[in-house]
Amino acid sequence: MRQSLYGRSIVRDFRMLPSLRHLRMFLALARSNSVTRAAEICHVSQPAVTQAMAKLGQDTGQVLFQRSPQGLYVTEAGEILAHRATRALRLLDTVMADMARSVRVQATWAQLSALIAVTEMENFTLAARKLGLAQPTVHRAASTLEQAAGVSLFQRTAHGLITTRAGQHLAQAARLAMAELDQAESDLAALGGREVGRIVIGALPLSRSGWLPSAILEFRKARPSFPFEVIDGRYDELLTGLRRGEIDMMLGALRLPSPIEDIAQERLFDDEVVVVARKDHPLLSRSGIETPNLASYPWVMPRRSTPIRGILDALLLGHSLPNVIETSSVIMMREILRGSDHLGGVSRMQAEVEAASLAILPVPLPFAMRPIGVTTRAGWEPTRAQREFLDILRQSAARLTAP
Repeated sequence: MRQSLYGRSIVRDFRMLPSLRHLRMFLALARSNSVTRAAEICHVSQPAVTQAMAKLGQDTGQVLFQRSPQGLYVTEAGEILAHRATRALRLLDTVMADMARSVRVQATWAQLSALIAVTEMENFTLAARKLGLAQPTVHRAASTLEQAAGVSLFQRTAHGLITTRAGQHLAQAARLAMAELDQAESDLAALGGREVGRIVIGALPLSRSGWLPSAILEFRKARPSFPFEVIDGRYDELLTGLRRGEIDMMLGALRLPSPIEDIAQERLFDDEVVVVARKDHPLLSRSGIETPNLASYPWVMPRRSTPIRGILDALLLGHSLPNVIETSSVIMMREILRGSDHLGGVSRMQAEVEAASLAILPVPLPFAMRPIGVTTRAGWEPTRAQREFLDILRQSAARLTAP
């Protein structure tokens, strides 16, 4: 699996994914309970259905059907796969509804992987390098998919290759369909008492200060070997990874209103923004601190798109601040504050973690409370391990805010 900027691969190794055609035959059989009827629905022979089910069972390592006098019925493992496969194919079919009918039958994971890579790299050569394939192979796969779709997926411009709106929608659907099959793999492994997969978390600054680490440690008491990947980054970067299915959940300050419709936000607690400085800062000796006093010192602030920056800007509204250092790193802010008279703004939880180096100034901030919680994709269905971890996050948040 080739790693991207985010937790999962830019495109999962398509050779490890169940064939799209096999998944369609599987669902037809699961719904009809008849090999004959499934073959009719999929326009293939009965032996083709039988062989496809044998291959799918081998790939998943599960018994997917049990035979009865009334026909073939899915096992518990089959129900899990049918649920995830239905969700995956619905994502693809919704986008493919506006394309030629043949694309639903002919599209392969190899072609969809090529589409994703070209969409993200905007160049066939770079896409091939990312996939570890020859450039002609990637070009052929993408071109074949485009022909089957009957619509333009790519547009060449003076600045390079651009994916059309249709191509972007199909690439996004393919990413999320692959993520569903990742979830299926984890669910099926859990059924057999094994642990497969990982939890990939996009961590905004506040979540790293105690809430997330304590939740991970609590989770690992029950699942000591379960892998986590925690990715630090800016909100917009992590949001992109979340929407692509490369990140499972994002923890930290919520954005209100929601910046886009295809995410879901769950508020778990509120946290206060405070002004901090080094322990012996001159302002700490004053009996009262006014806004002009704050504006007379240089500041270290987060980027303008963040909730904390909005609160600090409201505090210092009308005051010129020519000497501002912008950084999303709490460590960078701490070190600058420790060695100078700069002021900074962070969440109270973060300030308490940094209490050995920094002091909280007694300054009331307007609209200082901000909601903290979990952001996921709208309609996302977590695996059992992910559900357990979400429950621990909620419990941990409740303890943080308990009186």
